[in-house]
Amino acid sequence: MKHHIFSSLNKGKLNLKNRLAVAPMTRNSAETSGEPNDLMAGYYENFAAGGFGMVISEGTYTDDHFSRCNPNQPGIVSEGHIKAWKQITDRVRKHDSLFICQLMHAGALSEMLDETVSASAFLPRGQRNTGSGGTPGPYPVPSEMTHKDIEKAVKGFVQSAQNARDAGFDGIEIHAANGYLWDQFLTGYSNLRKDNYGGHMTNRFRPIAGIVDGIRKTTGDDFIVGLRLSESKVNYLSYRLPDGPRTALEILNEAAKTQLDYVHIAAEGGNWARECLYEDGSSFSGIARQVTGLPVIANGGMNDLQKAEQIVTSGHGDIVSLGRAALADPCWPNKTLNGETPLAFHKSMIQPYLTIRHSNSVISSYT
Repeated sequence: MKHHIFSSLNKGKLNLKNRLAVAPMTRNSAETSGEPNDLMAGYYENFAAGGFGMVISEGTYTDDHFSRCNPNQPGIVSEGHIKAWKQITDRVRKHDSLFICQLMHAGALSEMLDETVSASAFLPRGQRNTGSGGTPGPYPVPSEMTHKDIEKAVKGFVQSAQNARDAGFDGIEIHAANGYLWDQFLTGYSNLRKDNYGGHMTNRFRPIAGIVDGIRKTTGDDFIVGLRLSESKVNYLSYRLPDGPRTALEILNEAAKTQLDYVHIAAEGGNWARECLYEDGSSFSGIARQVTGLPVIANGGMNDLQKAEQIVTSGHGDIVSLGRAALADPCWPNKTLNGETPLAFHKSMIQPYLTIRHSNSVISSYT
């Protein structure tokens, strides 16, 4: 039986051979300069060769000021970054897979910076992840960003999108999930501002809207622009949106006003039903699909075929993204389609010098 997730998708700018995407997974294996390397090239090409219709890169930093999260995180800022990524995009795209660059600003959750910035000055929960090369101890209290700081961060994303296009990516994904900078603007406890970047959701969403608008003006209409959202945070997995569906609706109404091409709803804890499904039967991903009319990627345990099929056939999403399952077996789509059993994830698969954080969980914390 051919599952629906193996059917093609032609919706808006997304022309995919199947409904399977690789979720962004932080590897921390770039050079300290932020340039990706041959190890990363093989890593990404394996997913495309293994049959995934869409591959989303790990979070890639957008400026040399405050955006960087980890010492070996890749960037998309310099000419060296562009040139190095170009060698990878050439290898991925020859396998008929869309390659999307996720743009990320860590904000208050940088694992390495002594001075950080955010929507407001607040103490982030938890401790820094030393397994990714971060500085031990609690996160520092960030400085509240000035209007000039916000404008500079927005321009960093716009310029990075242009750089991503020059590097051969099909598009970019704005990381506004999992507790990082733009999620810090959307979230009540981290955004205490009283100006036009705080309070009403229109204000909280303003920087993201500015990024989308800026990208559209500089990269053209054929370049894909996606947005990633979530409820839970990397440092606060149990966090849920206040009033669930109502707040989700507020955020997505703002997203619908922009010229996005898709929305990606992440489940940081790895369970879509637990983190995205509401008591009334609606879901964060389903509301995104209804409100925006855009293709929606659902995430969280999608290696379960029954769950994945339910998502794409019942209106909760158009595409499913896989994290650990893709990591365990980059040939997951081809093997599953052919009736073979893909390899199962086990922590021993992670090479000692790599720390991998992805959309489903912080793998390095598993024992």
